[in-house]
Amino acid sequence: MSNDIAAVAIDQLTEAQAKEELARLAHEIGEHDRSYHQDDAPTISDAEYDALRQRNQKIEALFPKLVRKDSPSVRVGAAVASGFAKVRHAVPMLSLGNAFDDDDVQEFFARIRRFLGLGEDEQIDVVAEPKIDGLSISLRYENGEFALAATRGDGQEGENVTANVATMQEISNTIAAAVPDVLEVRGEVYLGHTAFRSINEQRAQDGEATFANPRNAAAGSLRQLDSTITAQRPLQMFAYAWGELGEPVAETQWEFLQSLKRWGFPVNPLAEICTSPEDAIAYHKKISELRADLDYDIDGLVYKVNRLDWQQRLGFVSRAPRWAIAHKFPAEKAQTVLNEITIQVGRTGALTPVANLTPITVGGVVVSRATLHNADEIERKDIREGDTVIIQRAGDVIPQVVEVLSDKRPDDSKPFTFPDHCPECGSVAIREPDEAVIRCTGGLICPAQKLERLKHFVSRQAFDIDGLGGKHIDAFQAEGLVNTPGDIFRLHERHETLRQREGWGDKSVDNLIASIEQRRTIPLERFIYALGIRQVGQATGRQLALHYGSLNAWVSAMQQATNERQSNPDEQKKPELVGDAFSALCDIDGIGVSMADDIVQFIGEPQNLEVIEDLAVSLNVEDAAQPDTGSAEIAGKTVVFTGSLETISRAEAKATAEALGAKVTGSVSKKTDYVVVGADPGSKATKAKDLGIPVLSEDEWQKLIGA
Repeated sequence: MSNDIAAVAIDQLTEAQAKEELARLAHEIGEHDRSYHQDDAPTISDAEYDALRQRNQKIEALFPKLVRKDSPSVRVGAAVASGFAKVRHAVPMLSLGNAFDDDDVQEFFARIRRFLGLGEDEQIDVVAEPKIDGLSISLRYENGEFALAATRGDGQEGENVTANVATMQEISNTIAAAVPDVLEVRGEVYLGHTAFRSINEQRAQDGEATFANPRNAAAGSLRQLDSTITAQRPLQMFAYAWGELGEPVAETQWEFLQSLKRWGFPVNPLAEICTSPEDAIAYHKKISELRADLDYDIDGLVYKVNRLDWQQRLGFVSRAPRWAIAHKFPAEKAQTVLNEITIQVGRTGALTPVANLTPITVGGVVVSRATLHNADEIERKDIREGDTVIIQRAGDVIPQVVEVLSDKRPDDSKPFTFPDHCPECGSVAIREPDEAVIRCTGGLICPAQKLERLKHFVSRQAFDIDGLGGKHIDAFQAEGLVNTPGDIFRLHERHETLRQREGWGDKSVDNLIASIEQRRTIPLERFIYALGIRQVGQATGRQLALHYGSLNAWVSAMQQATNERQSNPDEQKKPELVGDAFSALCDIDGIGVSMADDIVQFIGEPQNLEVIEDLAVSLNVEDAAQPDTGSAEIAGKTVVFTGSLETISRAEAKATAEALGAKVTGSVSKKTDYVVVGADPGSKATKAKDLGIPVLSEDEWQKLIGA
């Protein structure tokens, strides 16, 4: 670029000169932004920097057609027309398992060693980084150009916050270096302590409510419908991972972090490589001592296996990678008074005691309620109303009472008596054998269970309907607007009724109806989870969806399993004696007889089946997305592993088979396609031969899957 043009007065520039000058300014201002925000080493004064931005702005005002996609002015933000659109992540943004003490860290390394079949002398390197307490984000670049930003959401689907992220000074609109044609960079958006205090001081002066903590402030800033507000808040980011990649970019996690630096992304300078659990624990101690001096919040550390080929082999369990873990800091504690114990009835009928506390701030959050878990917990700790108690809160964990200060107990204190009837419907509350929970027997006649099921149905991990939270469900049910999940999808018929509600205008009603319409299409796994079946979480919902494929196939199989169970109610040890459908359900990884019973009992309740049939009319429940297995010969096959495997651990063999689209079960039946045997295979191999099922050695198995 010519320095001569930089000296030309703005009103004297030709169009060609203006185009060249805007390109120079975009590049130069971008470099100064990186020097200031990423390197903490500004190379010019604030006045000089402001002069560059003002020149850019004035040239664009004279030549509006020449405004560049990477212009600094793009970062000032603009109002958007409506709420955030949903974005389906090409690669899921998964959560992490937790380690709370040194033993958990030791076990993390031991699990990796067992899974990969590593010898005791094999070194396991992990990349250790501070765990930022912010908001997870994914940035998508196409051919080096910033194309999309999305929040984590439920891990499968997030919100499109591109306009807001574009205002962040640390985020480049273009990457000058050679990068894959598709590059998704993932990280954490946060607000520094200094900026947080400044924002709260200004909000207090303006008479606005202050933010509770930096994380809430960052999340609120990133989710502004008017990105001009986001632009006024100095959000920052640390990048640490990737999503979809057009091509491989590294062989280790550490190499990837170095690539991020070269590409201009901010990477936490405290990251280190640890070569043993002892090394990781020492690093945890070191960072915990530095924690108070950092200008951003962290709630622990993250350890990731450094070798990417090992990450590939380790894969995932449920919704978290096997190759990473979060080592949390100790829970923060505080002292307060327990004023009253109340009983909360959940969607499965569980009666949960809740401590109502004198409000106190713990870990930056005001806490007024804490769980007491169950009757046994109250009795064991001798928790009473009026007690002075110690509560703790770690991360997003629900606050809990950990200790009673008995020396401060009132003289007239009495032990708490747990109710034997449901406080909501009056039905008998019973405790099943071998269970800690006391449950209401009222089922769907219990208004609390009905209400909690509806709240679960619209919750974030289920249907995730914007603008329809728990308070709205409370009000809508009280007014008779929503009594079943299907009623939610008929709210558009009550448009005028909604408009007449206090505090609801045309726009808020239209937005709610639009949010509901967006959720008429939903993946099968989320649909199953949303039903609120006891013991069926997100991971089990996914397992059921993958196994049965479609809503019709799942419901049909569950009805058959229900009929079989009703005919054989006492058989517990051998599901195959109950029937084929029930046995197949029990055989799904992680289910077993207890969970299968809860599923068939749910389907066996006519009212629940009516809810499913009602929803099926209104919704498009998408068939389960099967793994991309290419031409894998075992895709869709049922495999059983038995005996001691020598060339690969049982866990890795199972994970590999499932990644290739196979179903791995624990028992042999006529539906089994292959039985893979190691040393001392036992009765499963014998049964397979009797049934004429192919029995494979480890070598034959490896050849079959192309390993």
